[in-house]
Amino acid sequence: MSGSKCTRLAGPLVKQLLESVDTVLFDCDGVIWRGDQAIPGASQVINLLKERGKKVFFVTNNSTKTRKMYAEKMSAMGFNVTENEVFGTAYCCAAYLKTICKLEGKVYLVGSPAMRQELEAVGIQQTGVGPDHVSGKPIDWANVPLDPEVKAVVVGFDEHFSYTKLNRALQYLLQKDCLFVGTNRDTRLPLEGGKAVPGTGCLLQAVETAAQRQAQTVGKPNHFMFDCLAAQFGVERERCLMVGDRLDTDIMLGSNCGLKTLLTLTGVSTVAEAQKHQESGCAERQGMVPDYYVESIADLLPALQG
Repeated sequence: MSGSKCTRLAGPLVKQLLESVDTVLFDCDGVIWRGDQAIPGASQVINLLKERGKKVFFVTNNSTKTRKMYAEKMSAMGFNVTENEVFGTAYCCAAYLKTICKLEGKVYLVGSPAMRQELEAVGIQQTGVGPDHVSGKPIDWANVPLDPEVKAVVVGFDEHFSYTKLNRALQYLLQKDCLFVGTNRDTRLPLEGGKAVPGTGCLLQAVETAAQRQAQTVGKPNHFMFDCLAAQFGVERERCLMVGDRLDTDIMLGSNCGLKTLLTLTGVSTVAEAQKHQESGCAERQGMVPDYYVESIADLLPALQG
């Protein structure tokens, strides 16, 4: 398929694109749902793609749920999904620490109970989940007790994020051999009604600033999440489509991995932002320009129902 990038996907072009791919990857927040509300028509699109013989997977930077929890949420919304089709950053972070880092030791986890479950599922122990209240004076904070078995600091979404946690992460990271891993850099999480809340990227940047170190992130746009999926299911890059609502994560992941890309306008990014990247003349920013865009993934329905 040829033509300029950032093309509105409509008419015969929809069927042409779908026929050119065997696998479709979907982001979740802002693409198939907002908060706890499914995007209208999303479940029909997913289920029809599967009926047409397409492999469908879900790649989300949200680290607040395990694969099982995501599958349950999707099933309750009418999506035909299995746990193995979900690749979240909680799962991928655990896989990264186990298979790439070959971590021997505990993790200081700034994150969710779901992340703890995924870590423990691969045999990695953690400390840190839950509230950690401030007490004492600055000299006490600088000498906070540390677990000598901790060999990595991992930062995901943590509703209990606090100064005390920030400080404890810093104290571990002052040890030069301590690994530093983040789930993702999304700065906002889109919700129902066009609302948003701060995302994991805000927490990760705070820890990076305090530690004066940069974390290795496993979520989009890092190719590790796609590599995980491709290795397990034999996905061909050339016949794979990435569908997302964020240019800097979803579309950039597709570009980084040589996939076709489709931006949906039900989440964070806009066509105007994509066009600015396209007109910038900057090679890096070209990676954030999608091949196609739609108002909603429901725009795929007529081609699938025909």
